[in-house]
Amino acid sequence: MHAYPWIIGIVITAFISGVSGVLAETWPTKPIRVILSVPAGASPDVTARLVFPGISQQLGQPLVADNRAGAGGMIGAELAAKANPDGYTLFISSPGALTILPHLRQQVPYDTIKDFSPISLISSGPFVLMAHPTVAAKSIKELIALAKSQPGKLNYASAGNGVANHLAMELFKQMTGTEITHVPYKGAPQAVTDVLAGHMNLMFNSIAPIVSYIKTGRVRVFGIASLQRSPQMPELPTIHESGVPGFEAVNWYGMFAPAKTPALIVDRLNLALVKSVRSPELSQQFLNLGADPVGSSVAEFSQFVRRDMEKYARIVKISGAKLD
Repeated sequence: MHAYPWIIGIVITAFISGVSGVLAETWPTKPIRVILSVPAGASPDVTARLVFPGISQQLGQPLVADNRAGAGGMIGAELAAKANPDGYTLFISSPGALTILPHLRQQVPYDTIKDFSPISLISSGPFVLMAHPTVAAKSIKELIALAKSQPGKLNYASAGNGVANHLAMELFKQMTGTEITHVPYKGAPQAVTDVLAGHMNLMFNSIAPIVSYIKTGRVRVFGIASLQRSPQMPELPTIHESGVPGFEAVNWYGMFAPAKTPALIVDRLNLALVKSVRSPELSQQFLNLGADPVGSSVAEFSQFVRRDMEKYARIVKISGAKLD
């Protein structure tokens, strides 16, 4: 027996694999926690709560949001990366924590590629550049002129250092040669609240949480950060066509599991999420909020995440963006 320790190793590995396979086949048998690295009401939170009911119905277990905001999404991402890969802890994220922060910080406590198993891209959509109505500009060109005439006087809010709307404004500043002061928050909801109250001048934000404010005129929207106008808001010009050629800042939301989550569970989650997102009812809800429903395969989303990391590496280098 002592002469063949490798046999024991093979038997133990086979036993563990067999147990894991059985557990994966019976999964899920209890509620599933979904970590969100944002406060309640932020765009990823809104997106998550849209897809939860459809996924829960198909899996037969509720999905429960666990909001862990802070550090540009790093707190929630680290918690998800180090969670037990048993299918009972998932992570819904936008670019900030996973494809942007690694380029802005010398160290992050997780590896986006090695520590996560991509499940599916849920949706994507461009940011809009919004302002409090007291800002003395009514177009992108007027805003650029105003910012250049008063360097550093205008301020802008973001959902935190290193998140996508922070980098969107840094890219805007670089492409327009303007100086606008950054004020990071611990999440988008409070940042939006302070823009609405006039404490902050500007902010890039997803359309979904501010649709009602746009319609009631509580915020002024200068333009949309896509290369084509939105079918849902065709009257809103693009920043690209308004004097900043080539400007684009698109946000996305995707679902991940900790690395080493059994492939059977990842595939079941993918099927449930894709079916939910692509349902006519939910697709229309996303479109009404100015977002494009996606629902990608595991392989497609894995490739998407790698491309997004490469894209933000270039943007960070070009913009010179740094964390405070």
